[in-house]
Amino acid sequence: MKAVIFDLDGVIVCTDDLQFHAWKCLTDREEIYFTREINNRLRGISRAASLEVILERAAKHYTEQQKEEMLAYKNAVFVKELENLSSTDILPHITELLKKLKECGIKIAIGSSSKNAQMTLKQIGLSTAFDAVVDGTEIKHSKPNPEVFLAAANKLGVKPEDCIVIEDAAAGIEAAKAGHMTAVGVSDARHSPLADYRVDDVLEIAEIACR
Repeated sequence: MKAVIFDLDGVIVCTDDLQFHAWKCLTDREEIYFTREINNRLRGISRAASLEVILERAAKHYTEQQKEEMLAYKNAVFVKELENLSSTDILPHITELLKKLKECGIKIAIGSSSKNAQMTLKQIGLSTAFDAVVDGTEIKHSKPNPEVFLAAANKLGVKPEDCIVIEDAAAGIEAAKAGHMTAVGVSDARHSPLADYRVDDVLEIAEIACR
């Protein structure tokens, strides 16, 4: 393997509580039923696709213009929440894993559907840690479409089949396999039948990548 592509939310840093709070502010305002279980369904998919999941419980129809306003409101709340992130929010063993991968000559990238990926990386002190970053501002199709991972591989100059993808969401695992990449499931993605590897400790990824 020549490269490892990381999803951001849930792999490098956990913003689940921030995402939930931002969506909850919106759903409370609109009086739409919303729970953490519904929030878990939003893992790995775009903001617009997430809104469509949430609106399954809505009592009224929303126009496209209203949906755009709702997305802008949710994002404003979320961006404000991001200001509280710091390096202490990096998930366990990630910094050590990045160091090990660089030591064995593996290129590393971020492949995230989030349009706030750059701000998140800056807040946690990893804005210059990766050889490439592809986020939601650069793609047209969110996961399970493989576009974000293929774009990351292209930026790295590495063939898809020489890439490992680290994902915490089933949609991300599906995207990795659709892009002909090796998929490693962490967190909830360990339950995906499509995952090539399932790990409890991300440091196991160094052993897989540096063989």
